[in-house]
Amino acid sequence: MRRLRAYLPLLLLLCLGLQAFGQDLASFEKRVTVKKLANGLTIVLCRRTESPTFSFFTIVDAGSAQDPKGETGIAHMMEHMAFKGTYDIGTTNYPAEKIALAKVETAYATYRNERLKVIGRDEAKVAAAKKAWEEARTAADKYAVKNAYGKIVEEEGGVGMNASTSYDSTQYFYSMPINRFQLWAYLESDRMMHPVMREFYKERDVVTEERRMRVDSSPMGRALEQFTSVAFDSNPYHRPTVGYPGDLRYFSATQALQFFDKYYVPSNMVIAVVGDLDPATALPIMEKYFGRIPGKPKPDEYSTPELPQNSEREVLLKEPMQPIYIEGYHRPDYLDPDDAVYTVIADLMSDGRTSRLYRSLVEKKKIAAYAAGFSGFPGSKYANMFAFYGVPLPGHTDQEIADAIHEEIDKVKTQDVSDAELKMIKTRERASLIRSLDSNAGLAQNLAVMELRYGNWQELFNQLNAIDKVTKADIRRVANKVFVSTNRTVGYIENSNAATKGAK
Repeated sequence: MRRLRAYLPLLLLLCLGLQAFGQDLASFEKRVTVKKLANGLTIVLCRRTESPTFSFFTIVDAGSAQDPKGETGIAHMMEHMAFKGTYDIGTTNYPAEKIALAKVETAYATYRNERLKVIGRDEAKVAAAKKAWEEARTAADKYAVKNAYGKIVEEEGGVGMNASTSYDSTQYFYSMPINRFQLWAYLESDRMMHPVMREFYKERDVVTEERRMRVDSSPMGRALEQFTSVAFDSNPYHRPTVGYPGDLRYFSATQALQFFDKYYVPSNMVIAVVGDLDPATALPIMEKYFGRIPGKPKPDEYSTPELPQNSEREVLLKEPMQPIYIEGYHRPDYLDPDDAVYTVIADLMSDGRTSRLYRSLVEKKKIAAYAAGFSGFPGSKYANMFAFYGVPLPGHTDQEIADAIHEEIDKVKTQDVSDAELKMIKTRERASLIRSLDSNAGLAQNLAVMELRYGNWQELFNQLNAIDKVTKADIRRVANKVFVSTNRTVGYIENSNAATKGAK
């Protein structure tokens, strides 16, 4: 009865949502319009009339995986710079500012060249070049109007303005009243067409501090960075999203603009808009503003494939903190025919208090404060990892966590899941989709991602069909193929003050 009561909210959500979901599935094509502009930009527009508002989600098919060699962190910098304004927003005098910014770049190139000299480096010249660069920055900064872009959005009723950078993409989003739709189209298209590397080096310092907080001063951050660098040899997930410290002190605004010019092109972006919008009036507005952006070919998407792993790898950090154990297994990218099987295994192992890892390690054995597993680490566009992790309780070790996780993995490899368990997993996945369609913002994100990754927003629903087709045999087959020791990378954080050492 206790388990049944735990599932009642989920079952109620499903029962209430299925009819609406069915209606949506049957009528979605009538409410969704896809248009590819002449410059290559794809627009996905969904009409939803519940409130006089709209949400948008712009996704650029470029993330940290596209950072050039020596310029790690530059995709993340683009996220920051997108809020610095344009030729018209964020400046008191752009013609004068443009000249001043060019002088900054000239001075920085001189300073960097002097600083990087190995033979014949003259410290006096380095100091003089640095001073000239800093003076040029001060002269350029006097034209900047701080937070001008965000202030316009907020004053016009915009909420939730934010952005994020992952390994696979960079995304921008917020919501506005419907009567500000044309203003939004101007603002969003303007920052994609007229970016200005305003206060770039000041913002680079902000990102450097962000790295210090997230990685350099965080044992978990350091562990994850080292874990991914060891787990991946050749594909771009080997590098950190926030960038290496040396690169963050090296790359320039000129290089950042080159990155923007290559990847922030219409053919490499999708914009999804959801709200009380009539396509007959909304699409011409979007075409008017976003159609101004010059078209360019989509950048080459080649990436060095990850080499097969043939032996277990290990990362060990000794830190004065709570021990943590993590392990990962290589798996193919999101287009793999078995992608839905990995989704089912992730749900089986780690979705909530009914998951196998939680029930075994937390409730039954009482050796972990938390334990879970998930697919798509640290991204999904390229070959990635299925990862498991656990946080041991005081008096227990990482090795106990590892042994218990392996015990549960072996069960998946050797024993079929029950009919009830498989049915509930599929029920949860369907309910999860229903919840994700609840808000304009959630729906816009889903539509944009699916259109970008699959070239078809309907994949949002096709994935449910793929999950429905997953069998017990599929789960065992994939588990036996992937969860093997030679395909495994393990990471330990051991308490450096503890006498007991976690076994390797």
